[in-house]
Amino acid sequence: MSALKGLRVVELGQLLAGPFCGQLLGDMGAEVIKVEPPGAGDPMRVWGQGAEKVQWEVIARNKKSVSANLRIPEGQALVRKLIGKADILVENFKPGTMEKWGFAPDTLLAENPSLIIARMSGYGQTGPYSDRAGFGGIGEAMGGWRYIVGEPDRPPSRMGVSIGDTLTATYGCMGVLAALHHRSVTGQGQVIDAALYESVLQVMEGLVPEYDHSGFIRERSGSILRGIAPSNVYICKDGEYMIGANKDSLWQRLAEAMGMPELGTDARYATHLARGHNQLELDERINAWTATLTVDEVDALMIKYSIPAGRVYRAPEMLADPHFQARDAIIEVETERYGKLKMQGAFPKMSATPSGVRSPAPSTVGQHNVEIYGELLGMEAQELDRLKAAGAI
Repeated sequence: MSALKGLRVVELGQLLAGPFCGQLLGDMGAEVIKVEPPGAGDPMRVWGQGAEKVQWEVIARNKKSVSANLRIPEGQALVRKLIGKADILVENFKPGTMEKWGFAPDTLLAENPSLIIARMSGYGQTGPYSDRAGFGGIGEAMGGWRYIVGEPDRPPSRMGVSIGDTLTATYGCMGVLAALHHRSVTGQGQVIDAALYESVLQVMEGLVPEYDHSGFIRERSGSILRGIAPSNVYICKDGEYMIGANKDSLWQRLAEAMGMPELGTDARYATHLARGHNQLELDERINAWTATLTVDEVDALMIKYSIPAGRVYRAPEMLADPHFQARDAIIEVETERYGKLKMQGAFPKMSATPSGVRSPAPSTVGQHNVEIYGELLGMEAQELDRLKAAGAI
């Protein structure tokens, strides 16, 4: 029994924000019906890295694919019927697109008052920038993320993943879950407006009040967070290792582990403010120590002295780690196109209503047309053939 079992989601989004929101809801047990344009389908089908593009297998798991051409009246009418039987609608088109297709929220809510509509866009549904096109990277730039990431003497960097999109999808999912509670009390649906730049802004910690109060502007600081020390990746004989001892008691234990207990009470490092002031010098000391040891040796010391620390993992290390295995952090899914494929599990873990992967990603566009349009909407085979011939599905 999954937490959202019995709820039906219609996903109209493409690429990342909308589909990731759908993935989260699907992992929690909702029935997710993904609407794709006939032919090539969602561009995510060919996204990813490596010889074969397998990212689709993660983001489309637990989903059923139907095809519909939303640019013609027949396709719009078909999807409108589908939305009428949904609990949740997820979309991430440019604002105004849904209205152009006849899917304005007021119209949909008039037909289905309990519908919850999660809308994800670059700048939100209102405001002077709302009609601008927006991708995750643009939201990261405007929301403050890009400016502070990278080395001080180089242009802003990006993360190796599309964090702006996935943050927005996560906030969209959070809004849906809150709206479900409201609906359980009132019976009423509502609209969730999740903007890329605002989702990024939400995780910017003290960036805005620091400037407002004292005029301080955060700058790029490479691998460190200025004033938080020691907290960095350090070089060992055979690799890299992350240590986070940025608390007075933790620093004292790290000094003992290093065989230099006197540094724990040294005025240059004894307090949080002092360590922040002497951050670069302190990191040089720690690096000089880790350079004499292997990763295994440093790791053993960090465990012995109970200091937050860990190895810097890539996919191979994740797959080999017994902790990942014990918690099913990485699972194996039997996919339709690639056979058994390892991927991240469903999080967070829930004791009574566990999330998980019930079905693999659909391998073809419109794979579930007969099931959804025929069984759910009660359409005859002849009508589906007609719609296909007309280019509607």
